[in-house]
Amino acid sequence: MRQERLLPLIIACALFIENMDSTAIATALPAIAADLGTAPVALKLALTTYLVALAVFIPVSGWIADRFGARTTFVLAIGVFLLGSVGCAASVSLPTLVAARFVQGMGGALMVPVGRLVLLRTVPKSELVVALSWLTIPALVGPMLGPPLGGLIVTWFDWRWIFLINIPMGLLGIALGLRYVPNLREPPGPLDWNGFLLSGVGLALALFGFSTVGRHLVPLWVALGCLALGLAALAAYVRHALSHPRPLLDLQLFRLPTFRAGVLGGSLFRIGVGATPFLLPLMLQLGFGLNPLQSGLITFASAAGAMFMKTLAASILRRYGFRRVLLFNALIASALLAGYGLFRADTPHLFITGVLLLAGCFRSLQFTSLNAISYAEVDPARMGQASSLAGMMQQLSLSLGVAIGGYALQLAAMAGGHAETAPASFTIAFAVVGLLSATSAWALWRLPADAGAEMAGKAKPGGEIAEPKVAQRPAT
Repeated sequence: MRQERLLPLIIACALFIENMDSTAIATALPAIAADLGTAPVALKLALTTYLVALAVFIPVSGWIADRFGARTTFVLAIGVFLLGSVGCAASVSLPTLVAARFVQGMGGALMVPVGRLVLLRTVPKSELVVALSWLTIPALVGPMLGPPLGGLIVTWFDWRWIFLINIPMGLLGIALGLRYVPNLREPPGPLDWNGFLLSGVGLALALFGFSTVGRHLVPLWVALGCLALGLAALAAYVRHALSHPRPLLDLQLFRLPTFRAGVLGGSLFRIGVGATPFLLPLMLQLGFGLNPLQSGLITFASAAGAMFMKTLAASILRRYGFRRVLLFNALIASALLAGYGLFRADTPHLFITGVLLLAGCFRSLQFTSLNAISYAEVDPARMGQASSLAGMMQQLSLSLGVAIGGYALQLAAMAGGHAETAPASFTIAFAVVGLLSATSAWALWRLPADAGAEMAGKAKPGGEIAEPKVAQRPAT
């Protein structure tokens, strides 16, 4: 099998267990909350903690891969993720679940970004869109299976099995990784420890403080103090990075128009989308009275639509170009997201499934386009830095989406004088996150008209077909 197909399929094993785990736990939130004796909305901390761990450790993933080798890092990261999964299954309280999710996040922070880095360094740019599609198609089986499988487990068995079903696929990923993933490495140079501490502590404290304000999980002064200290540490990191010769996260990459638009515009889009796995199962189960299995059988349609669109993404981009696709697709996907809030308990399930299927198509096209355009102008020497920075921003935006979705639900209930799980609360919450997602169009509008032409396979202005450039492949 060709390299641009084999490697993505192997790396997809890591994406599979990560995506199936996250979608299955979202479906099981009400049941987990009841078993642990906490409010369902409070369990957003278990979701955001995982994303915080990703955001903290993704920045060092490139350095670790260069220091110890991509294959070694990839395989060990899957092992750490599986260890965290076992810890989640053994959890007896919200704090223990949160701690185990953090361990999972440490593994996820290395296995997926390092796998993506292998692709970026070995696959020519002209074939990158195809390779990313091959990576994502098997990985989307996880989100397809996650909701119905999580619902089935919660309805008929114990929710703890959700975390144990990761183990067989994770072991398969380890076996294939040891055999086929090249142990790529570059001279890493010294690690920016000050930058790592400032960015890691800043992200962890800021996101923890933001997620716990007003939820009575910790005293208010503790939440506000964490938020203030975290923001101060992040501000200090920006100052540090601009003066350091080899910063952990190279903020100078934002000078590249395609990277800036892809990462910043993608972050705004993901803030809205990141709230969906949290809000949608709560609405279907607590708002409409469906059981977890019924909820999972409906929400899996979004992943099915995403898988279908992955087969068409390269052709669409080749015909219309990155800028046009990203701009209009962002508005369509955001409108569909806001429309989720118009669902009611008596809305036909077939109609809801159809809307989720369509929304999954547009969201998948947006993610594929954003992931590709972000690296259009990045030279091979800075691919590790770019992958780490883009990955960190992705997880930061997703965690903000979960937190903002929870707050929108809470504030809508307070303003309307009704329960958090009332349909009217979800209407406002989805409208808020849909609007946030739509703001990404502003950053994407600023893209050059010919952005990503080499990746999309577009013709040159004079009508001549652009010859694809073959990237240099590092020695293994």
